[in-house]
Amino acid sequence: MRDFTSDLRDVQRRLGEAEAYLSVSDNRERFAVLEAEISDPALWDDQERAKKLNTEYANIRDDLAVFDQMSEQLGDVEVLHELARDEDDASQEPDIESSIAAINATLDKLELRSLFTGEHDDSDCIMQINAKDGGVDAQDFAEMLLRMYERWCERRGFTISLNYVSEGAEAGIMSAEVTISGRYAYGLMTAERGTHRLVRISPFDNQGRRQTSFAAVQIWPLMDDVDVDIDDSDIRMEVFRASGAGGQHINKTSSAVRLIHEPTGLVASSQEERSQLQNRERAMGRLTAMIAAKAEEDRAAELDAIAGKQAQVGWGSQIRSYVLQPYQMVKDLRTEIETSDVTGVLDGNIDEFVEGYLRMRRAQGDADA
Repeated sequence: MRDFTSDLRDVQRRLGEAEAYLSVSDNRERFAVLEAEISDPALWDDQERAKKLNTEYANIRDDLAVFDQMSEQLGDVEVLHELARDEDDASQEPDIESSIAAINATLDKLELRSLFTGEHDDSDCIMQINAKDGGVDAQDFAEMLLRMYERWCERRGFTISLNYVSEGAEAGIMSAEVTISGRYAYGLMTAERGTHRLVRISPFDNQGRRQTSFAAVQIWPLMDDVDVDIDDSDIRMEVFRASGAGGQHINKTSSAVRLIHEPTGLVASSQEERSQLQNRERAMGRLTAMIAAKAEEDRAAELDAIAGKQAQVGWGSQIRSYVLQPYQMVKDLRTEIETSDVTGVLDGNIDEFVEGYLRMRRAQGDADA
């Protein structure tokens, strides 16, 4: 009969770590409070608060259920292992081995959660993509990145909604802003902040020359209950006709709104609504969240945790390169993770890069501690 003692001890260690990063003890207390709050019929008088509490309730419920199920599985397999060893019953080895493997597989999936240590990591986020150096190729690349993130969100079950897009003159987009909604959307998307580089034979060059182009991605947490004083005189509003899908209305009225916060240069836009007033309200909500995040970013103690450092656009500053010619390769220059499956990456398979960056960030934090 094989001795699984060391395997079970390792699972117990990992389960203890999960108990810590899932905040099991605190969440059991919070869950009891939430159960009482969501059972109050008056809760739905404030629909925004009701929605927020129900989401938190569901998340904590699921976390506790997964942890409790693993704890129960581990207890069962420990008892089975002890009985099998007492009776020297080797026939139980496959069941014990498969149970340990099942628990470890669940822990593997959960371990990503331990990488989220930032205050806003579990928030939704605002993403802005801007074409930079490279002319039409850069605009086309910006649209390729937008599609890549749309497909990634589909795979993860996240919601991505287009706030604003500025079409390119010949192809692609000049810029776009989207809201990504899902648990840990901001924490995950921090891995994508920075300059991305594309190398390929340009489809827009009649001579078929190789072109290098750049696009910049910025990420902001979408924070609730933001308390920020904004002087109206610091806000410049621009109105324009919305572009993209939307039927005749979207092309005929200047209902889209862009708000520029002059002191910081931050920009938020909205073209989702039919009225200019509604679009202004939406854009103002996003701009307020951005300004709040920027204020936190400017505090030296939270600089890296909140927003990281935006690299300057240009040669040698990119976080990731996408090479289509003369060879096929996507390489993250921070983690050295690379793959030849360029098509798959541009189709949204970026988890390896995202998780690799988060693991690197945690390792650097541990080294600095």
